[in-house]
This record gives sequence, C-alpha cells and structure tokens, in this order.
Amino acid sequence: MAFVKSGWLLRQSTILKRWKKNWFDLWSDGHLIYYDDQTRQSVEDKVHMPVDCINIRTGHECRDIQPPDGKPKDCMLQIVCRDGKTITLCAESTDDCLAWKFTLQDSRTNTQAYGYGPYSGVYPPGTQVVYAANGQAYAVPYQYPYAGLYGQQPANHVIIRERYRDSDSDLALGMLAGAATGMALGSLFWVF
Repeated sequence: MAFVKSGWLLRQSTILKRWKKNWFDLWSDGHLIYYDDQTRQSVEDKVHMPVDCINIRTGHECRDIQPPDGKPKDCMLQIVCRDGKTITLCAESTDDCLAWKFTLQDSRTNTQAYGYGPYSGVYPPGTQVVYAANGQAYAVPYQYPYAGLYGQQPANHVIIRERYRDSDSDLALGMLAGAATGMALGSLFWVF
C-alpha cells in the first residue's frame, strides 16, 4: 500500500480547542492517519474515509471555528465523521488546503476497498468487502467472476447497514407498557 498524500497540518484539539501540529498520512486504501510527528511512532487517531467520513468542509463552510493566529479562514478544513466526531484542520496555505480537500474527497469515492482481518492480512482478490455500521469489515466472495466482453471498470462498493429491530416482541412489550402507563395516569387524573 502506498501514500496518496502526506504532510503537516494544524489540528484543533477536541477538549481545550488548542492548535497542535500533526503529521498526516493518507493511504491508498482510504485511511487517514495522524501522528505526533513525522517519525510516525505515536498514532493519535485514524479515520477510514470511505466508511467514516460523511462530509468535508473548507473555508467559510467551517462554522464557529476561528483559524489559528496569522492564518486566513480559507486555510480551514473539517472532516465530519459518521459517529459525530469532527476533525478541524488548518493547512499552511489556501492551495495546500484545496489539495488536501480534493485528495480527501477522492479517497472517499475512488478508494480500492481492502479489508483487513484480525491478523492484518488483505482479503484475496475476487472478494467483495462489506462494512457494517461499526466499521467491521466482512469479506463476501464475489458471485459473478465473468467481467463481460470488454471487462468491467473497477468500482468501489461500501455498504452500510444500520441495525434495526424486526421482532414483534419489542412492539408488544411497548404496547403493554403504554397501556399500563395510560391506566395508571388515567386513574390518577380521576382523583383530581
């Protein structure tokens, strides 16, 4: 796997809202990993762009955030994640911010989906990787190996399935609790 883009960005901390300089690596599989420094020894956090990222904001789209001293608002960049986390970044220049924005947007949509098992092994070719809502990767064998007369263009498929309940027992229990609450409140109001 190779780097798509690497470099220094200022990142705003979540609690104290202070600006800290971090080294960022965007990998070809869509993982954005940031470290304390360029030696890459201490990982601060990582985001899998095709799965976790739902929006990328730049410049004046970054609401309620003031850039660090000496930087214009056009250098601001925000990555909005599915779990509600927002990563606020500031690039060295407006051009660098746009380069990061276009590269990150491209990694959201045009990334080869590699799934990693518990032993950091890549799934074999011909498997489709499906991601659950919690980010867990599942390998599914591709059912139709024939790509057609002219071949099929590679496409990335990220399927996110939200959890839902389909058992009637929850519905019945909810109706029973509602009826009991209604009867208790009804008899209470008859007293007054």
